[in-house]
Amino acid sequence: MTENATSARPSGRPPIFYGWYIVFAAFVVMTISAGFGFYNLSVYLEAFVDERGFSVGYTSGATAAFFVSSGVAGLGVGWLIERYDPRWTIAGGAVLAGLVLSGAGWVNELWQLYLFYVLFGVGYSACALLPCTTLVARWFERKRSVALSVASTGLSLGGILLTPISAELIQQLGLGGAAPWLGAGLFFGIAPVAILLFRPNPASMGLAADGGAVPDDSENGEPIVSGVPYHAAVRSRFFVLATITFMTSMMAQVGSIAHQFSLVAGRADDRDLAALAVSVMAGLSIAGRLVGGWVLPHISSRLFMGGLLIVQAIALSLYAFAATPTTLLMVAALFGVTVGNLLMMQPLLIAEAFGTVAYARIYSTSQLFTTLGVASGPAAYGLIFEVASGYAASYLYGAAASIIGLMTILAAGPVEQQKQEG
Repeated sequence: MTENATSARPSGRPPIFYGWYIVFAAFVVMTISAGFGFYNLSVYLEAFVDERGFSVGYTSGATAAFFVSSGVAGLGVGWLIERYDPRWTIAGGAVLAGLVLSGAGWVNELWQLYLFYVLFGVGYSACALLPCTTLVARWFERKRSVALSVASTGLSLGGILLTPISAELIQQLGLGGAAPWLGAGLFFGIAPVAILLFRPNPASMGLAADGGAVPDDSENGEPIVSGVPYHAAVRSRFFVLATITFMTSMMAQVGSIAHQFSLVAGRADDRDLAALAVSVMAGLSIAGRLVGGWVLPHISSRLFMGGLLIVQAIALSLYAFAATPTTLLMVAALFGVTVGNLLMMQPLLIAEAFGTVAYARIYSTSQLFTTLGVASGPAAYGLIFEVASGYAASYLYGAAASIIGLMTILAAGPVEQQKQEG
């Protein structure tokens, strides 16, 4: 019997479209994966350096290996979730990431450190941004930007809620004592939610995207999914130039975030102010993303992306010279508005340009190159800081990278391939 979420309720009130349960599940999964994964990387780095005696350089290299492995693994994850129910890929990723994280206390040798980060990156890729945005993109079309903005807010919330808890747990119990609890939290926060709430697409429940009626030209009662084939998409001008845009802009963003605390603390000689600046940035990233999701249905996504890059370039240019507590906090707020929205725009633009028939593989390919930019950002900022003896040149470099991203997204042009049904 077909599972259908549109049956009327006894009260007569219109039912909640099941896609919003997908959004809720994606929000929870991204909160957990980002909190114990992406935002906790600096916490794990500090613990490996302090407790295991690894150098900052070696541990930073291992952290970069996390990004590279997650990007490469994303190609396989994209293939899997196109062919099979994504719930099992997400649950499998949670199993791998949870087990690896639980074993962090056993890492004593350099090769073990790199193996830890590589395997953790593979598991993270299977239960984080890629599968969650794929599912949300499948369930929504007209309201896709709103749905993505709500779901991806979990990324920021994970850093705000779970990273401080993780740091305190490691401080109290040590890495070996805290790791099993962290691994268990990651697994139980993701796998049950994914299995119980996620469904592969609206057709699996007899529905259409956004809760609309199943069209008359559907096959066997299931809507026909259309989109640009994978090989045509990745050869298109839009894909190439849009990917360059996200490589450069995310490099600038992640590099800026990684060094923001140090910049503010150094210029204001106040670590409390630096912590406040990071909190202001994180808070505005959430608010900005939600506002962006509400605005996007009414304007061009590419023009919105261009506006974000202009604001990011301005914010990073101001960061290059801001020195007083007031100006530093104001710039942190301006920068924060771009942080949340920029991350949301990549899956949104790819879904709009190429449809959902091959979305997972298209997005994972673009994300692989973007990840290389993300991995290089903190190192590039740090190197420029050392050479120039200050952060002004580092943040101007980030502003220039944002302008390059602006130029490439404007030059990307329309998607020229004809969409094909799949």
